Amino acid sequence: MSDTTLKATAAASGASATDRFRTDKATATARAVADTERVNTLATELISAVHDVIRQNQVTYEEYNALKSWLISVGEDGEWPLFLDVWIEHVVEEVAGAERKGSKGTIEGPYYVPGAPGLPSVSTLPMREDEAGTPLLFQGQVTGVSGEPLSGALLEMWQADDAGLYAQFAPGIPQWNLRGAVTADDEGRFAVRTIQPAPYQIPTDGSCGKLIAAAGWHPWRPAHLHLKVSAPGHETLTAQLYFHGGEHVEDDVASAVKPELVIDPRPTGDGGRQVTYDFVLDPAS
Repeated sequence: MSDTTLKATAAASGASATDRFRTDKATATARAVADTERVNTLATELISAVHDVIRQNQVTYEEYNALKSWLISVGEDGEWPLFLDVWIEHVVEEVAGAERKGSKGTIEGPYYVPGAPGLPSVSTLPMREDEAGTPLLFQGQVTGVSGEPLSGALLEMWQADDAGLYAQFAPGIPQWNLRGAVTADDEGRFAVRTIQPAPYQIPTDGSCGKLIAAAGWHPWRPAHLHLKVSAPGHETLTAQLYFHGGEHVEDDVASAVKPELVIDPRPTGDGGRQVTYDFVLDPAS
């Protein structure tokens, strides 16, 4: 893939993520800002924390104006969802999942899209006829915390392709490529054929890239499968599954990797790989 295509993808992904957030999260956002006392507490403490950083580090006016310019550019580039999902969301998820008794979860990230095509328990994710990448069979079972199978559990799956690009956030990829909503069987079991995704770097030609360069960080995320797993009467689990030994598993830019979420697929003998991973859902509170 040419550098031009990759740059176009990076430039467009922020705006796409912003539009998707506005479409999918508007109702929840309105509910959150309705609690005046809670908003006052959080906003006051956040602003106070910034004040502390300024005092502790003797921030200069030149640095302050550089920050102001950068904050403006984040909005102009449409990269607030990217910035928050990469550097902030993992702590929100940590708090939200602290009491979870079932499977570990992690961040959703900016590339989830609801409404993916429905698929049966044994299926193949939509993909191009010449889809590049190592074939992967991903299978397992969804149960409750007492071990009971969750019949008809829904597994929404999405992932990057072998070039590290996501459908609907990169040009030239079919709309639902490597995205699907799999319904488990009566025993909560599923078996999905896909390809092993590649590691990818978050967009670096916008404001987030400028921050990464200025701070001397790297922009890479390890290869992973995204899932939202749900069943009636149970809490929805959002997870990312990473690959043992993969690049950047130890230094994920989004700090989202947990040991429980690292899988180790085995060769199948025909050039592909397979892995079994079971999900345990908590009862709804």
